[in-house]
Amino acid sequence: MLLLIAGLFAFFLMVGMPVAFALALASIPVFVLTGTMPPTVAVQKMVTATQSFPLLAVPFFILAGNLMNATGITHRLVNFARNLTGWMAGGLGQVSIVLSMLMGGISGSAVADAAMESRLLGPGMINQGGYSKAAAAAVIAFGSIITATIPPSIGLILFGFINEVSIGRLFLAGVIPGIFLTLILMVTAWLVAKKNDYAPDLKELPSFRDLLASFLDSIWAIAFPIILIVGFRFGFFTATEAGAFLAFYALFVGFFIHRELTLEALYAAMKETVSDLGMVMLLIMMAAVLGYAVTIERGPQQITEFVTALTSEPVLVLLLVALLLVVSGMFLEGAANILLITPIVLPVLVHAGYDPVHMGILIVTLINLGGLTPPVGIIMFTVCGILDVKTGAFARASIPYFAAMIVFFVLLVIFPQLSLLLPGRLM
Repeated sequence: MLLLIAGLFAFFLMVGMPVAFALALASIPVFVLTGTMPPTVAVQKMVTATQSFPLLAVPFFILAGNLMNATGITHRLVNFARNLTGWMAGGLGQVSIVLSMLMGGISGSAVADAAMESRLLGPGMINQGGYSKAAAAAVIAFGSIITATIPPSIGLILFGFINEVSIGRLFLAGVIPGIFLTLILMVTAWLVAKKNDYAPDLKELPSFRDLLASFLDSIWAIAFPIILIVGFRFGFFTATEAGAFLAFYALFVGFFIHRELTLEALYAAMKETVSDLGMVMLLIMMAAVLGYAVTIERGPQQITEFVTALTSEPVLVLLLVALLLVVSGMFLEGAANILLITPIVLPVLVHAGYDPVHMGILIVTLINLGGLTPPVGIIMFTVCGILDVKTGAFARASIPYFAAMIVFFVLLVIFPQLSLLLPGRLM
């Protein structure tokens, strides 16, 4: 039955059916052919999936991110990132990586970050920085993965919800790996820039006064993730309450601090939030049906038994799961992957002795890496479409950054405390 479910799901995707509906239709055989459960249970599972207090964090954080983007925060962060790293070799490439880290506390979405930076920094990298279109697309695309790691990551919220892992601990676990990934990508971008003689964006080091002024100008955005960490540490709020607070925080900054948030911009942010949330919630509802169908057929247990029959070595188990996640990321959008794949593979990893919080950071990052690979990588197509880049050229320009990601994953596996230090100390 599991093979039939997988085959139907693959077939519906190949004929161009939207992922959410492919998820639901692939589960039909369990409810119709086996007689285990009546079809009405499928409808009940759709409704039940939306009745979750932790899940309220998703609309709040999406709204907060859209509001912050409407307050003029983005160009302030760009100015700060430019003063911080624009003088380095590769100039705007370094700016894009640091901006992704800073934007991680705002947008929470790798695809949204990649699209924004492609429009904002891509033309300057190509016209003034000496980057080829493919090289500019590569550095922007790989930098966007940082956004999915730094809290408040929508991917981490979905992972915590669907796998019953503490979202607060996941948020804290993503901070150090996100900063570490930023440094690794910056070193890689610097080496690539030196080899290809990419020009810096600034001709000389900015003065301390300019750097401080740009920092203070963007302080309200930089404080965004810090408030999360402090709030979780002292028990001021749960992840859901943090989302509500940060939405209010974004409104306060927009109306009373920067005074750039108009009623028209507020309406546009609300409209965009409803659109984003509709897509996410439809995936959650349909994935809940398929997840229940797979559970009825003992899918996670069978996968665990199959993998452990192949090998009991934890490292080999992790490599098998990592390969599956990257391959699935080539074909499915990140949210769908998290909702569909992680409930199946996480029990395998926990059985092998891995911490679910540590694995949450690794899994979400791996899934986003899959979004950078042909044939159907969502992040790749987003960046390549905006900058008019062929996927083959993008793949060739991405080789140094893929190598950097492998180094990052190896270090994250060898040193789990990179993920577990803050949750262990602060929660």
